[in-house]
Amino acid sequence: MVAAGTNPGIATSQLSGTANRVLIDYKDAIQDYKVTDMPVVSMFAERFTTDTGGDVDITFAKPSMGLEQIEEGATPAYQHTDLRNERVSVKEFGIAIGVTRRMLEDSRFSEMELALNEARKAVERHITKHFVYAVFGIADTTFGTTAIAAATAETALETFADNPHGGFYGASPSSGTRLYEYGNYSTSDLNTLGSHYFASQDSDSDGLGDIDLTDITKAIELMAAKGMTPDTILVSPTHYKTLLNLADFTAPFGTTGTDRESSKGGLDYVNSTSSSGIVGQLYGLNVLVNPFVPNTRCGIFDMKTKPVAYVERRGLTVEEANPGFGITGSYMSMRYGLKVIRPEAGVIVISD
Repeated sequence: MVAAGTNPGIATSQLSGTANRVLIDYKDAIQDYKVTDMPVVSMFAERFTTDTGGDVDITFAKPSMGLEQIEEGATPAYQHTDLRNERVSVKEFGIAIGVTRRMLEDSRFSEMELALNEARKAVERHITKHFVYAVFGIADTTFGTTAIAAATAETALETFADNPHGGFYGASPSSGTRLYEYGNYSTSDLNTLGSHYFASQDSDSDGLGDIDLTDITKAIELMAAKGMTPDTILVSPTHYKTLLNLADFTAPFGTTGTDRESSKGGLDYVNSTSSSGIVGQLYGLNVLVNPFVPNTRCGIFDMKTKPVAYVERRGLTVEEANPGFGITGSYMSMRYGLKVIRPEAGVIVISD
């Protein structure tokens, strides 16, 4: 609560036509929030936009073509791309915010700026939670995501009709239609490597932050066999605590001379961590912490190959509502849909 004191606001100290100044400031502030970029979107997905309403159809190709030997002057047999077409349900979300005329006129405190900033944070929390729940296989009625366990069969994941947000390869992937041979690995070999949802090898039974180094090496092998190169480990704060107890994870980069500041705990390292969000590395994979990741699951991903299709019917927008009773209101909304379309691009380690 801001009490009236000796420091007057712009309504009494600077302007005679305060109302006009307030409306101009308000419209300028709204304009600043009409365009936004979500870090989680750039990490997990390529962004697609469409002007059409309702559901959106997306089409992507499977690795289905191969060269054949031909005689000189001959024409090779024509091959067609094996396409997969799926429908993305574009949902609409929004949040209404309102600020009082008095707080807009007070130069010492802008309720409008605080409201818009908090609304922006609410949108970021929402979209981050949606991505994490869809990718990690966590059930939620608001997002429409379904629960996926280590024993969930591939047949329950391969079609979006059964699993609206898609999913990584489930148990017995050769029983589905998405598994393709890659490199020197046959379909049988890839099936033997197992599901992209697997139980952690950690013997701890509390189900909190369990992770074993063999989980990471297993994920690296499984993904590399399908042409992926893992580069990111996404963990919960509880997993991060577990990793901090590993000597290999906490070993300093340098301890003497000019390397002192680049060591873990040094100022340069802290600065780089705060700007990039990377808290360390394991086997060359960047470790990122996100509070929406459950403490019973962590993910290993190849972020160069985006695992999610994100369709935006209309980006984050702020619309001005009609002011009434001394209150100026806004409506912040976004319309989007997403699907997991590249299951070989990630592995989920489960300890629950």
